[in-house]
Amino acid sequence: MSNLSWKTVSKEYLYQETWLTVRKDRCTKPDGNEVYPYYVFEFPEWATALPITEDGKIILVKQYRHALGVTCIELPGGCIDDSDASPEAGMRRELLEETGYVFDNVIHLGETSPNPSTNNNLMHMYLATGGKKVAEQQLDANEEIQVFEVTMGELLQLLDEQKIVQSMHVTTILYALRKLGRLAYIPG
Repeated sequence: MSNLSWKTVSKEYLYQETWLTVRKDRCTKPDGNEVYPYYVFEFPEWATALPITEDGKIILVKQYRHALGVTCIELPGGCIDDSDASPEAGMRRELLEETGYVFDNVIHLGETSPNPSTNNNLMHMYLATGGKKVAEQQLDANEEIQVFEVTMGELLQLLDEQKIVQSMHVTTILYALRKLGRLAYIPG
C-alpha cells in the first residue's frame, strides 16, 4: 500500500485562544501536488465516560449547547487540562466537577476523532463504574449542568429515540455497551 501522508510545508496561525486555534497549512501530497490553503482547527484533547453508580444507574447530564441552540443530553466530560497527569486523570476530574461522583473502576475504551479532516484532537473514551456521590458540583462560570440518573433500559431508549445527539458521546456509549456485553457483534 502506498504512502498517503501529506508533508506540511508551512503553517500560518490565523486565530489563537485557549479553546480554539485556527491555522492555514501549505501541504505537499506524495505525488508532489500542493494543497493550499488547508485549514486546521486545533483543540485540546477531550475525555468522557459512561459513568455507572454503585447501584447500577447511569449518570447523564443536560446542558445548553449554543452552537445548536438546544439543550442536549450528554455524558459528563470535557477538556483535558495541562495540569492533568493523564487523560484518565482529566476524565476523573471532569466527572467529579460536573457530577460530584468518584468511581472505583475505570476502563479505557480507546479514542475517537471528532472530525479528522479538520480537527487535530481526540476524545478519550472510558467506562467508569462503582460511582459514589462525594461532593456537590464545582462548575465553571459559564456552565449550567443538570445531572440525572437513568437505568440501562432508559439509556437504550434514549439512543433508540436519538435523544443523544453528541456523536462522540454516542460512540463512547456504544463502546461501553460492547465492553459491558450489552452490544453484540453478529457476523453477517
